[in-house]
Amino acid sequence: MLSPEALRPHYSRFLAADRVLLTGHSHQAWPDVAREGVIEAFDDAARHVDDKWGPATEAADAVRAAIVAELGGAPEDVALAQNTHELVTRFLSALPWRERRHVVTTDGEFHSMRRQLARLEEEGVEITRVSVAEPRTLAERLAAAIRPDTAALLASTVLFETSTVVPHLGQACEAAHAVGAEVLLDAYHHVRALPWSEIDTRAFVTGGGYKYAQWGEGVCFLRVPAGSALRPVYTGWFSDFASLASAQSGPTRYGKTGSDRFAGSTYDPTSHYRARAVARFHAAQGMSTEALRALSLHQTTRLLDALDGYEVRTPRAPDARGGFVTVRVPNASEIVAALRTKGVMTDARGENLRFGPAPYVTDDELDRAMQVFRRLVPPHLG
Repeated sequence: MLSPEALRPHYSRFLAADRVLLTGHSHQAWPDVAREGVIEAFDDAARHVDDKWGPATEAADAVRAAIVAELGGAPEDVALAQNTHELVTRFLSALPWRERRHVVTTDGEFHSMRRQLARLEEEGVEITRVSVAEPRTLAERLAAAIRPDTAALLASTVLFETSTVVPHLGQACEAAHAVGAEVLLDAYHHVRALPWSEIDTRAFVTGGGYKYAQWGEGVCFLRVPAGSALRPVYTGWFSDFASLASAQSGPTRYGKTGSDRFAGSTYDPTSHYRARAVARFHAAQGMSTEALRALSLHQTTRLLDALDGYEVRTPRAPDARGGFVTVRVPNASEIVAALRTKGVMTDARGENLRFGPAPYVTDDELDRAMQVFRRLVPPHLG
Protein backbone atom coordinates (compact mmCIF):
# COMPACT_ATOMS: atom_id res chain seq x y z
CA MET A 1 0.00 0.00 0.00
CA LEU A 2 1.11 3.55 -0.66
CA SER A 3 2.65 5.22 2.37
CA PRO A 4 1.32 8.70 3.23
CA GLU A 5 4.39 9.25 5.42
CA ALA A 6 6.69 8.60 2.47
CA LEU A 7 4.67 10.81 0.13
CA ARG A 8 4.30 13.80 2.44
CA PRO A 9 7.74 15.36 1.74
CA HIS A 10 6.70 15.73 -1.91
CA TYR A 11 3.78 17.98 -0.86
CA SER A 12 5.82 20.31 1.32
CA ARG A 13 4.22 23.59 0.23
CA PHE A 14 0.63 22.52 0.83
CA LEU A 15 1.47 20.67 4.03
CA ALA A 16 3.59 23.42 5.58
CA ALA A 17 0.73 24.58 7.81
CA ASP A 18 -0.40 22.51 10.78
CA ARG A 19 -3.72 21.38 9.36
CA VAL A 20 -5.44 18.19 8.30
CA LEU A 21 -6.49 18.39 4.66
CA LEU A 22 -9.66 16.34 4.34
CA THR A 23 -10.49 18.09 1.08
CA GLY A 24 -9.48 15.17 -1.13
CA HIS A 25 -12.93 15.05 -2.75
CA SER A 26 -12.75 18.72 -3.69
CA HIS A 27 -9.23 20.14 -3.97
CA GLN A 28 -6.32 17.83 -3.29
CA ALA A 29 -2.91 19.22 -2.49
CA TRP A 30 -0.56 19.57 -5.41
CA PRO A 31 2.82 17.88 -5.25
CA ASP A 32 5.76 20.26 -5.37
CA VAL A 33 6.48 19.28 -8.99
CA ALA A 34 3.28 21.10 -9.99
CA ARG A 35 5.13 24.37 -9.37
CA GLU A 36 7.87 23.22 -11.72
CA GLY A 37 5.27 22.65 -14.42
CA VAL A 38 3.95 26.20 -13.97
CA ILE A 39 7.46 27.60 -14.26
CA GLU A 40 8.09 25.50 -17.36
CA ALA A 41 5.00 27.00 -19.00
CA PHE A 42 6.27 30.50 -18.24
CA ASP A 43 9.73 29.72 -19.57
CA ASP A 44 8.34 28.27 -22.81
CA ALA A 45 6.23 31.37 -23.34
CA ALA A 46 9.24 33.60 -22.72
CA ARG A 47 11.43 31.55 -25.03
CA HIS A 48 9.01 30.97 -27.90
CA VAL A 49 6.43 33.80 -27.55
CA ASP A 50 3.63 33.06 -30.04
CA ASP A 51 5.39 29.86 -31.09
CA LYS A 52 4.77 28.47 -27.60
CA TRP A 53 1.72 26.60 -28.91
CA GLY A 54 3.91 23.78 -30.21
CA PRO A 55 5.22 22.89 -26.72
CA ALA A 56 1.79 23.68 -25.26
CA THR A 57 0.18 21.15 -27.59
CA GLU A 58 2.66 18.55 -26.37
CA ALA A 59 1.54 19.21 -22.81
CA ALA A 60 -2.13 18.93 -23.83
CA ASP A 61 -1.43 15.66 -25.63
CA ALA A 62 0.20 14.30 -22.48
CA VAL A 63 -2.98 15.13 -20.58
CA ARG A 64 -5.09 13.35 -23.20
CA ALA A 65 -2.84 10.31 -22.92
CA ALA A 66 -3.29 10.26 -19.15
CA ILE A 67 -7.06 10.44 -19.53
CA VAL A 68 -7.33 7.56 -21.99
CA ALA A 69 -5.01 5.54 -19.74
CA GLU A 70 -7.83 5.82 -17.18
CA LEU A 71 -10.93 5.66 -19.40
CA GLY A 72 -9.85 3.94 -22.57
CA GLY A 73 -10.63 5.33 -26.00
CA ALA A 74 -8.36 7.32 -28.28
CA PRO A 75 -6.45 10.50 -27.35
CA GLU A 76 -7.74 12.27 -30.46
CA ASP A 77 -11.29 11.89 -29.15
CA VAL A 78 -10.59 13.70 -25.87
CA ALA A 79 -11.64 17.36 -25.88
CA LEU A 80 -10.08 19.59 -23.22
CA ALA A 81 -11.43 22.74 -21.59
CA GLN A 82 -11.02 24.94 -18.54
CA ASN A 83 -14.08 23.45 -16.78
CA THR A 84 -16.73 20.79 -17.24
CA HIS A 85 -19.48 23.39 -17.59
CA GLU A 86 -17.98 24.53 -20.89
CA LEU A 87 -17.89 20.95 -22.16
CA VAL A 88 -21.35 19.99 -20.92
CA THR A 89 -22.82 23.13 -22.47
CA ARG A 90 -21.07 22.38 -25.76
CA PHE A 91 -22.60 18.88 -25.63
CA LEU A 92 -26.06 20.30 -24.93
CA SER A 93 -25.71 22.73 -27.82
CA ALA A 94 -25.25 19.80 -30.21
CA LEU A 95 -28.52 18.05 -29.36
CA PRO A 96 -31.46 18.01 -31.82
CA TRP A 97 -33.73 20.37 -29.91
CA ARG A 98 -36.14 20.88 -32.83
CA GLU A 99 -37.16 17.21 -32.73
CA ARG A 100 -36.48 16.29 -29.10
CA ARG A 101 -37.31 18.47 -26.11
CA HIS A 102 -36.86 16.09 -23.19
CA VAL A 103 -33.85 15.36 -20.94
CA VAL A 104 -33.49 12.73 -18.22
CA THR A 105 -31.15 13.35 -15.30
CA THR A 106 -31.06 12.93 -11.51
CA ASP A 107 -31.75 15.28 -8.64
CA GLY A 108 -28.19 14.66 -7.40
CA GLU A 109 -26.07 16.28 -10.10
CA PHE A 110 -23.40 18.89 -9.49
CA HIS A 111 -24.34 22.57 -9.62
CA SER A 112 -22.99 23.34 -13.10
CA MET A 113 -25.13 20.71 -14.76
CA ARG A 114 -28.09 21.29 -12.46
CA ARG A 115 -28.10 25.04 -13.10
CA GLN A 116 -27.68 24.75 -16.87
CA LEU A 117 -30.51 22.25 -17.16
CA ALA A 118 -32.72 24.44 -14.97
CA ARG A 119 -32.10 27.33 -17.34
CA LEU A 120 -32.98 25.17 -20.35
CA GLU A 121 -36.16 24.19 -18.57
CA GLU A 122 -37.12 27.87 -18.44
CA GLU A 123 -36.82 27.88 -22.23
CA GLY A 124 -39.28 25.03 -22.67
CA VAL A 125 -37.08 21.91 -22.44
CA GLU A 126 -38.76 19.26 -20.28
CA ILE A 127 -36.41 17.95 -17.60
CA THR A 128 -37.18 14.71 -15.74
CA ARG A 129 -35.18 14.52 -12.51
CA VAL A 130 -35.02 11.06 -10.99
CA SER A 131 -34.46 10.86 -7.25
CA VAL A 132 -31.11 9.49 -6.04
CA ALA A 133 -32.59 8.56 -2.66
CA GLU A 134 -32.45 4.83 -3.53
CA PRO A 135 -29.21 4.38 -5.49
CA ARG A 136 -29.71 0.63 -5.93
CA THR A 137 -32.68 1.21 -8.23
CA LEU A 138 -31.54 4.51 -9.73
CA ALA A 139 -30.39 3.08 -13.07
CA GLU A 140 -33.66 1.18 -13.47
CA ARG A 141 -35.69 4.31 -12.75
CA LEU A 142 -33.58 6.39 -15.14
CA ALA A 143 -34.20 3.82 -17.85
CA ALA A 144 -37.94 3.94 -17.18
CA ALA A 145 -37.93 7.74 -17.58
CA ILE A 146 -36.52 7.59 -21.13
CA ARG A 147 -39.07 8.47 -23.85
CA PRO A 148 -39.04 8.51 -27.67
CA ASP A 149 -38.54 12.29 -27.56
CA THR A 150 -35.65 12.15 -25.06
CA ALA A 151 -32.65 14.07 -26.37
CA ALA A 152 -30.16 12.97 -23.73
CA LEU A 153 -29.50 11.22 -20.46
CA LEU A 154 -27.10 13.03 -18.12
CA ALA A 155 -26.01 11.30 -14.91
CA SER A 156 -23.06 10.90 -12.55
CA THR A 157 -21.23 7.62 -12.01
CA VAL A 158 -20.50 8.56 -8.37
CA LEU A 159 -22.86 10.90 -6.51
CA PHE A 160 -21.15 14.08 -5.32
CA GLU A 161 -23.11 14.46 -2.10
CA THR A 162 -22.84 10.96 -0.66
CA SER A 163 -19.92 9.27 -2.49
CA THR A 164 -22.26 6.52 -3.65
CA VAL A 165 -21.25 4.56 -6.75
CA VAL A 166 -24.29 4.27 -9.01
CA PRO A 167 -24.74 0.59 -9.90
CA HIS A 168 -25.96 -0.85 -13.21
CA LEU A 169 -25.80 2.51 -14.96
CA GLY A 170 -25.28 0.76 -18.27
CA GLN A 171 -28.94 -0.29 -18.12
CA ALA A 172 -30.03 3.35 -18.31
CA CYS A 173 -27.54 4.05 -21.08
CA GLU A 174 -28.93 1.21 -23.18
CA ALA A 175 -32.46 2.54 -22.75
CA ALA A 176 -31.32 5.96 -23.97
CA HIS A 177 -29.51 4.60 -27.01
CA ALA A 178 -32.54 2.46 -27.89
CA VAL A 179 -34.52 5.61 -28.66
CA GLY A 180 -31.63 7.47 -30.29
CA ALA A 181 -30.79 9.67 -27.29
CA GLU A 182 -27.25 10.70 -26.39
CA VAL A 183 -25.66 9.90 -23.02
CA LEU A 184 -23.31 12.02 -20.94
CA LEU A 185 -21.72 10.57 -17.80
CA ASP A 186 -20.18 12.84 -15.17
CA ALA A 187 -17.15 10.91 -13.89
CA TYR A 188 -15.55 13.71 -11.87
CA HIS A 189 -15.80 11.72 -8.62
CA HIS A 190 -14.71 8.54 -10.38
CA VAL A 191 -11.53 9.30 -12.31
CA ARG A 192 -8.44 8.59 -10.18
CA ALA A 193 -10.69 7.77 -7.21
CA LEU A 194 -11.56 4.25 -8.32
CA PRO A 195 -10.71 2.18 -11.38
CA TRP A 196 -12.90 2.75 -14.41
CA SER A 197 -15.01 -0.16 -15.63
CA GLU A 198 -16.40 0.75 -19.02
CA ILE A 199 -20.08 1.59 -18.68
CA ASP A 200 -20.93 2.60 -22.22
CA THR A 201 -18.52 3.11 -25.13
CA ARG A 202 -21.15 5.23 -26.88
CA ALA A 203 -21.40 7.67 -23.98
CA PHE A 204 -19.75 11.05 -23.62
CA VAL A 205 -17.70 11.04 -20.39
CA THR A 206 -16.68 14.23 -18.63
CA GLY A 207 -14.56 15.04 -15.59
CA GLY A 208 -11.44 16.87 -14.58
CA GLY A 209 -8.22 17.01 -12.63
CA TYR A 210 -9.20 19.43 -9.87
CA LYS A 211 -9.95 16.65 -7.38
CA TYR A 212 -8.36 13.21 -7.19
CA ALA A 213 -5.82 13.66 -10.01
CA GLN A 214 -4.14 16.60 -8.19
CA TRP A 215 -3.86 18.49 -11.49
CA GLY A 216 -5.48 21.68 -10.26
CA GLU A 217 -7.83 24.02 -12.07
CA GLY A 218 -8.30 24.31 -15.81
CA VAL A 219 -7.82 20.64 -16.76
CA CYS A 220 -11.22 19.21 -17.68
CA PHE A 221 -12.08 16.72 -20.40
CA LEU A 222 -14.83 15.25 -22.51
CA ARG A 223 -14.24 11.81 -23.97
CA VAL A 224 -16.22 11.84 -27.20
CA PRO A 225 -17.51 8.53 -28.61
CA ALA A 226 -15.51 7.39 -31.62
CA GLY A 227 -17.07 8.57 -34.86
CA SER A 228 -19.45 11.07 -33.27
CA ALA A 229 -21.02 13.34 -35.89
CA LEU A 230 -22.60 15.86 -33.51
CA ARG A 231 -22.17 19.52 -34.47
CA PRO A 232 -22.08 21.77 -31.39
CA VAL A 233 -23.67 25.19 -31.81
CA TYR A 234 -21.38 26.48 -29.07
CA THR A 235 -18.18 26.02 -31.04
CA GLY A 236 -14.74 27.63 -31.06
CA TRP A 237 -12.24 28.28 -33.80
CA PHE A 238 -10.08 25.35 -32.72
CA SER A 239 -12.86 23.08 -34.02
CA ASP A 240 -11.66 23.58 -37.59
CA PHE A 241 -8.08 24.57 -36.94
CA ALA A 242 -6.67 22.68 -39.91
CA SER A 243 -8.83 24.59 -42.42
CA LEU A 244 -8.35 28.13 -41.15
CA ALA A 245 -6.30 29.21 -44.12
CA SER A 246 -8.84 28.03 -46.71
CA ALA A 247 -11.92 29.91 -47.89
CA GLN A 248 -14.91 29.58 -45.55
CA SER A 249 -18.25 28.97 -47.31
CA GLY A 250 -21.20 26.66 -46.86
CA PRO A 251 -22.06 24.88 -43.60
CA THR A 252 -19.81 25.37 -40.60
CA ARG A 253 -17.05 22.80 -40.77
CA TYR A 254 -15.60 20.67 -38.00
CA GLY A 255 -12.41 18.69 -37.70
CA LYS A 256 -12.36 14.92 -38.05
CA THR A 257 -11.89 13.90 -34.42
CA GLY A 258 -13.92 14.20 -31.26
CA SER A 259 -11.28 16.51 -29.87
CA ASP A 260 -11.80 18.77 -32.89
CA ARG A 261 -15.60 18.75 -32.83
CA PHE A 262 -15.82 19.74 -29.19
CA ALA A 263 -12.83 22.07 -29.08
CA GLY A 264 -13.03 25.64 -27.87
CA SER A 265 -10.73 28.56 -28.49
CA THR A 266 -7.55 30.14 -27.14
CA TYR A 267 -6.81 29.03 -23.57
CA ASP A 268 -4.16 29.28 -20.88
CA PRO A 269 -1.93 26.21 -21.36
CA THR A 270 -0.29 26.52 -17.92
CA SER A 271 -2.74 24.04 -16.42
CA HIS A 272 -1.67 21.35 -18.89
CA TYR A 273 2.00 21.80 -18.02
CA ARG A 274 1.08 21.48 -14.35
CA ALA A 275 -1.03 18.38 -15.00
CA ARG A 276 1.70 16.73 -17.05
CA ALA A 277 4.25 17.28 -14.28
CA VAL A 278 1.88 15.77 -11.70
CA ALA A 279 1.02 12.79 -13.92
CA ARG A 280 4.72 12.03 -14.32
CA PHE A 281 5.21 12.32 -10.57
CA HIS A 282 2.34 9.92 -9.89
CA ALA A 283 3.81 7.39 -12.31
CA ALA A 284 7.25 7.65 -10.69
CA GLN A 285 5.74 7.12 -7.23
CA GLY A 286 3.65 4.12 -8.27
CA MET A 287 0.45 6.08 -7.66
CA SER A 288 -1.73 4.06 -10.01
CA THR A 289 -5.48 4.28 -9.65
CA GLU A 290 -5.47 0.78 -8.16
CA ALA A 291 -2.88 1.80 -5.53
CA LEU A 292 -4.74 5.02 -4.75
CA ARG A 293 -7.98 3.08 -4.43
CA ALA A 294 -6.48 0.59 -1.99
CA LEU A 295 -5.24 3.41 0.25
CA SER A 296 -8.53 5.28 -0.08
CA LEU A 297 -10.54 2.23 1.02
CA HIS A 298 -8.30 1.89 4.07
CA GLN A 299 -8.76 5.57 4.90
CA THR A 300 -12.51 5.75 4.33
CA THR A 301 -13.00 2.58 6.37
CA ARG A 302 -11.12 4.22 9.23
CA LEU A 303 -13.38 7.26 8.94
CA LEU A 304 -16.52 5.13 8.83
CA ASP A 305 -15.44 3.26 11.96
CA ALA A 306 -14.83 6.57 13.76
CA LEU A 307 -18.28 7.82 12.70
CA ASP A 308 -20.16 4.94 14.28
CA GLY A 309 -23.28 6.39 15.90
CA TYR A 310 -23.75 9.16 13.33
CA GLU A 311 -26.06 9.35 10.32
CA VAL A 312 -23.51 8.36 7.71
CA ARG A 313 -24.81 8.68 4.14
CA THR A 314 -21.91 6.93 2.41
CA PRO A 315 -22.24 3.17 1.80
CA ARG A 316 -20.01 0.96 3.92
CA ALA A 317 -19.62 -1.70 1.22
CA PRO A 318 -16.27 -1.02 -0.54
CA ASP A 319 -17.64 -1.53 -4.05
CA ALA A 320 -20.48 0.90 -3.38
CA ARG A 321 -18.53 3.91 -2.12
CA GLY A 322 -16.28 6.44 -3.77
CA GLY A 323 -13.39 8.43 -2.36
CA PHE A 324 -14.96 10.31 0.55
CA VAL A 325 -17.34 9.88 3.48
CA THR A 326 -20.47 11.95 4.11
CA VAL A 327 -22.20 12.40 7.44
CA ARG A 328 -25.48 14.26 7.92
CA VAL A 329 -25.17 17.24 10.26
CA PRO A 330 -28.09 19.72 10.53
CA ASN A 331 -25.77 22.76 10.87
CA ALA A 332 -23.08 21.41 8.57
CA SER A 333 -21.74 24.77 7.32
CA GLU A 334 -21.25 25.97 10.90
CA ILE A 335 -19.40 22.77 11.77
CA VAL A 336 -17.15 23.21 8.75
CA ALA A 337 -16.20 26.68 10.00
CA ALA A 338 -15.61 25.36 13.52
CA LEU A 339 -13.45 22.51 12.23
CA ARG A 340 -11.28 24.96 10.32
CA THR A 341 -10.54 26.89 13.50
CA LYS A 342 -9.18 23.57 14.85
CA GLY A 343 -7.05 22.95 11.76
CA VAL A 344 -9.33 20.43 10.05
CA MET A 345 -10.21 21.41 6.49
CA THR A 346 -13.32 19.95 4.88
CA ASP A 347 -16.61 21.15 3.36
CA ALA A 348 -20.36 20.62 3.22
CA ARG A 349 -23.19 20.50 0.71
CA GLY A 350 -26.40 21.36 2.51
CA GLU A 351 -26.60 19.08 5.54
CA ASN A 352 -23.96 16.77 4.08
CA LEU A 353 -20.58 17.20 5.77
CA ARG A 354 -17.91 15.59 3.57
CA PHE A 355 -14.59 14.13 4.74
CA GLY A 356 -12.20 13.43 1.86
CA PRO A 357 -8.88 11.72 2.62
CA ALA A 358 -5.96 11.81 0.20
CA PRO A 359 -2.72 9.85 -0.25
CA TYR A 360 -0.69 12.30 1.87
CA VAL A 361 -3.07 12.10 4.88
CA THR A 362 -1.85 9.84 7.68
CA ASP A 363 -3.89 7.63 9.97
CA ASP A 364 -2.89 9.85 12.89
CA GLU A 365 -4.35 12.85 11.07
CA LEU A 366 -7.57 11.00 10.36
CA ASP A 367 -7.89 10.08 14.02
CA ARG A 368 -7.15 13.65 15.09
CA ALA A 369 -9.80 15.03 12.75
CA MET A 370 -12.41 12.58 14.01
CA GLN A 371 -11.62 13.42 17.62
CA VAL A 372 -12.15 17.10 16.88
CA PHE A 373 -15.39 16.38 15.04
CA ARG A 374 -16.77 14.18 17.82
CA ARG A 375 -16.08 16.91 20.40
CA LEU A 376 -17.90 19.47 18.26
CA VAL A 377 -20.76 17.13 17.35
CA PRO A 378 -21.42 14.36 19.87
CA PRO A 379 -23.19 11.36 18.29
CA HIS A 380 -26.59 12.21 19.77
CA LEU A 381 -26.45 15.64 18.04
CA GLY A 382 -25.39 14.32 14.65
